[in-house]
Amino acid sequence: MTAVTYAPVAPRRNLSDALALPAVLIIAYGVIPLFGSSYLIEAILMPFLALSLAGVGLNLLTGYAGQASLGSAAFMAVGAFAAFNFNLRIEGLPLVFSIIGAGLSSAAIGIVFGLPSLRLRCFYLAVSTLAAQFFVQWALTKFGWFSNDNPSGVIDAPNLTIAGVNFFSSIGRYYFSLIVVTALTLFAWRVATSQTGRNFIAIRDNETAAKFIGVPVLKTKLLAFALSSFIIGVAGVLWAFAYLRTVEPAGFNLDRSFQILFIIIIGGLATIRGAFLGAALIVVFPVALSRIGQFFLGDLFDSGVLDMSQRIVLGALIIAFLILEPDGLAALARRLTDRLRSRLPG
Repeated sequence: MTAVTYAPVAPRRNLSDALALPAVLIIAYGVIPLFGSSYLIEAILMPFLALSLAGVGLNLLTGYAGQASLGSAAFMAVGAFAAFNFNLRIEGLPLVFSIIGAGLSSAAIGIVFGLPSLRLRCFYLAVSTLAAQFFVQWALTKFGWFSNDNPSGVIDAPNLTIAGVNFFSSIGRYYFSLIVVTALTLFAWRVATSQTGRNFIAIRDNETAAKFIGVPVLKTKLLAFALSSFIIGVAGVLWAFAYLRTVEPAGFNLDRSFQILFIIIIGGLATIRGAFLGAALIVVFPVALSRIGQFFLGDLFDSGVLDMSQRIVLGALIIAFLILEPDGLAALARRLTDRLRSRLPG
């Protein structure tokens, strides 16, 4: 039986929708590098881009394909360490191929840990993917080869150089991350709007019905894990090479996996835009909370209080979104935009 193809319905777009993406790209590529401060680029935008890309990858798997995963940070770690070792051990290998190899390595690990999805679902699948988190961290700390036998296990990331162009400066690393995020986000969008994406959604909504109409369920699940892990692995390269400038297992702990999961829950499942909205909140929220706490409590609001307050408020936000707005910030932003548009004359 052949898979049924679904005729895509062309969304109604107005002028503001058509101009939104070019406006964002102009600001990102032109305005921010000219007027953005070093703090904005280094402390806000660099982690935002890496986490947004990781959120895009996880949203393909969880939001579109309905496969729960708690091992995103493990796939980021595989990507970061794979890129480091490709660059270190293959002399003359261009950085672009190191990054592609890192993504493929992460995809391969994703397929291995995605195999339980052929039998497990929901909570049980999430627990099985959690094994990836612990196994990868154990392997990276146990075997010194991955970190070039560095006693501390913390290694400096190589310089970002492509075709003789060095991206060492903060602006250069920002442009490098922005180009990679733009390219892979476009790729994820094409997947989500293609027949593959519709197969993902069919499996998420009703696996039995999807099998009945001819969707290759097993193949599609593994493909979702592979594509998601590839994108998340490249996000790990950006996190280590462009943002932290170091490669270490501690940068990809379980908290990072939960952080990426919170991004897609808050931003909105099954939406590319939601990954960016969720990442923006996750990155900006601690900064805003720190400023507010310092303003009202002064020195009493130290790092320990900040960390605990952040967890409490973030947990409350997640519960509120799950109850009041299950579709996340993306749906909220869409409704606000429609309401504002309806009040405009003409």
